[in-house]
Amino acid sequence: MLWRTSIAGSLLVAAIASGDVLGQTPLGPAPSEFTPHASQLRARTASVRFIEPESIAPPQPMLEPLELELLQQQAITSNPSVARAEALVQAACGRMLQAGLKPNPHAGYLGSQLGSGGQAEQHGLMVTQDIIRGGKLRLSQSVMQQEWVMAQQRLAAQQQRVMTDVRVKYYEVLIAQQRLNRTNDLSRLASDALKTVNQLFEAKEAAKVDILQAKLEAQQTELSLIAARNRLAAAWRELTAVCNLPLDESRPIVGRPDEVLPLVSFEETKARLLSTSPEVAEAMANIERARWAVARAEAEPIGDLNVQGVVMQDNGIGGKTDGIVQVTMPLPIYNRNQGGILAAQRELTAATYALEQLEVRLSQQLAGVYERYSTARESVDRYQKDLLPAAAESLDLSRAGYGAGEFSFLSLLTAQRTLVQTNLAYLESLQELQTAAAEIDGLLLSSSLTQDLQ
Repeated sequence: MLWRTSIAGSLLVAAIASGDVLGQTPLGPAPSEFTPHASQLRARTASVRFIEPESIAPPQPMLEPLELELLQQQAITSNPSVARAEALVQAACGRMLQAGLKPNPHAGYLGSQLGSGGQAEQHGLMVTQDIIRGGKLRLSQSVMQQEWVMAQQRLAAQQQRVMTDVRVKYYEVLIAQQRLNRTNDLSRLASDALKTVNQLFEAKEAAKVDILQAKLEAQQTELSLIAARNRLAAAWRELTAVCNLPLDESRPIVGRPDEVLPLVSFEETKARLLSTSPEVAEAMANIERARWAVARAEAEPIGDLNVQGVVMQDNGIGGKTDGIVQVTMPLPIYNRNQGGILAAQRELTAATYALEQLEVRLSQQLAGVYERYSTARESVDRYQKDLLPAAAESLDLSRAGYGAGEFSFLSLLTAQRTLVQTNLAYLESLQELQTAAAEIDGLLLSSSLTQDLQ
């Protein structure tokens, strides 16, 4: 029975050395409660090689920690999708300016009667000017102004997408680091258990099946450790990509992944979404653009004036100065822009339905995200209040029972694995909770690098 106590004590020391779990109290009692008496330990495990504590590395210079707000600000200024959206805003501003400019006059030379041998030749300077009537320039500029507003809202939406993406990846890094820590805990426990079982087997105090179980556990945890390391590296790379910054993985990243905002009702969340979403604001600006386009189409039949003036030298009247004035305008008899007006009116109708469709889509999308958020929040609460304490208590009882000879070594390993896997499942729920919370706070705007801004 003493060799069972020795294994339980070794596992416990490794568990306590791993520290608390996300701010929870250390899992299990102090190591001394399971450590055998010194004389018994020397008598039973004389061949056991005790592992010396690792030497403490010299202190390294502290690097500035990475905070969420800092990363979001830097990403806004360096993400190429935001710069592209800003350029499109300036392009829309240019089109708005251009739409209100008056047409340029035309100047030219006019010559007639050139075959008269100078007897009746006419040589003159001609100037032509189009005069836009019906307020069409103002209406055209109003249409383009709404397109400029739409571009501004697309920019705001893109900035929010970047902030949401940064927040999601930021918490992925935090939780991936916690996951690696928990997997390291399990790996150390499995390794220590294997070493202890080998030593006790050599001392005729353990069975071969215990060695096989310990080896299997150590190999499985090694694979889990490799996966956790790769996941953390991938999370850093994704955060670096969305920020478009050369982030140093050695810099500490600060934050608590278990901090979330209070739960708000679905109706309140929906009202906030529909009243503040840049996508909704863009759709409303599109309706205004369509209204101005209808007014512009209705003004199209109002004919523009074409004024032409010529100052000439007329040899037919003795070389005196003469002049010509001509004013023309189209008569809207056949073409009164009937098709253009109809198209503009139907585009206004389509824009109105587009807003309604957007609101329905956002409501549907929010329903799914809110369900994920509510489920994850309930799961996190259950893990914190019930599952994690229960798993810790189960491990404590398994250690005590194994030391007393009541449980098998497999039962002890199972309890230890259950505790760590419960912590890993808790981290998965935290990841889902933080992702859903980021999407809700970010007005369902994400995937900044794949969004079409046109």
